[in-house]
Amino acid sequence: MNELEISVALMNRLCKKAGAERVSEEGAKELGKVLEEIGVKIAKEAWDYATYAGRKTVKSEDIEIATRKVTGRLFFDYY
Repeated sequence: MNELEISVALMNRLCKKAGAERVSEEGAKELGKVLEEIGVKIAKEAWDYATYAGRKTVKSEDIEIATRKVTGRLFFDYY
């Protein structure tokens, strides 16, 4: 992954939503890089669950299970 799929502007908005007043371009790019890496790991894991279930479609449940596995969280904050 050489080129960011997630925009720098979106990363700036996320940082500001989290309370940052200013965000360097390098900081926004690094956040985008990290989020893409995590997103790809979750997507791959979710695809594995979907194919194991005999589906070609990744469902929200697959994403939830994959997110728990990748992040190491047993329960989501909203449960």
